[in-house]
Amino acid sequence: MNATILPSALISTFTEPRTESRMKISVVTSVFNRVDMVNEALESVARQTHSDVEHIVQDGASSDGTLAILQRDGGPPIKLRSEPDTGLYDGINRGIRRATGDVVGLMHSDDIFSDEHVLSRVAETMHQTGADGVYGDLVYVAANDPNRVIRYWKSGAYNQTRLRKGWMPPHPTLYLRRDVFDHFGLYDTSFQIAADYEAMLRYLIKGKIRLAYLPEVLVRMRVGGESNRSLGRILQKSREDYRAMRMHGVGGLGTLIAKNTSKIGQFLRKE
Repeated sequence: MNATILPSALISTFTEPRTESRMKISVVTSVFNRVDMVNEALESVARQTHSDVEHIVQDGASSDGTLAILQRDGGPPIKLRSEPDTGLYDGINRGIRRATGDVVGLMHSDDIFSDEHVLSRVAETMHQTGADGVYGDLVYVAANDPNRVIRYWKSGAYNQTRLRKGWMPPHPTLYLRRDVFDHFGLYDTSFQIAADYEAMLRYLIKGKIRLAYLPEVLVRMRVGGESNRSLGRILQKSREDYRAMRMHGVGGLGTLIAKNTSKIGQFLRKE
């Protein structure tokens, strides 16, 4: 394994890293009305070979049969709570508050891990590097065929200058020590679509956290998500991205343009 960590003199102020075998990882899934896809996400987490995985599922009071899948006997082991929420990020925040792991990451209800050893490699990388977070690469796949790659997001190693070029780690691949959330907060729900981008800028700029890059695909994400389902949502995401950029001083219109145009190459690389 050849993880790349931020070349910096920054020293983590967080808890001393645990060994891989002692590292508890909480995976949070916020779900609402995903009856056709949620079971694949549950099974993907259940198949992970890491020795200590806690799957927190926060259901937003689904009404389409999703809850019946989550509650069925003999299903994958999950810690379930179902209650109304105000949206995806509110659900994620509720799940993180319930999590008890040393490290916390997400599994969206229509995504899957690339293989059963992803969390073991995340734990090993976290232990070897002592980083505050680990991220990797992401592929966007067809909604009805997770083996058909539409876009390949090869994220590359982090350095702070890349933020002004619109860079960010693929959010579904990001695993952070619990202390990051405790010190620098959860997701700002005033951002309906780009709360993940704002939070990552906050953690990297205000928190100065150290990230380790695991140069392999960690997650397969189905196309057609919340941020790009309509022109109106795309425009709203751009407005929220711009607001996050200005809030954290990483640029303006030029950074927004660079962030959006950088995606073009993802359609050209499929493996």
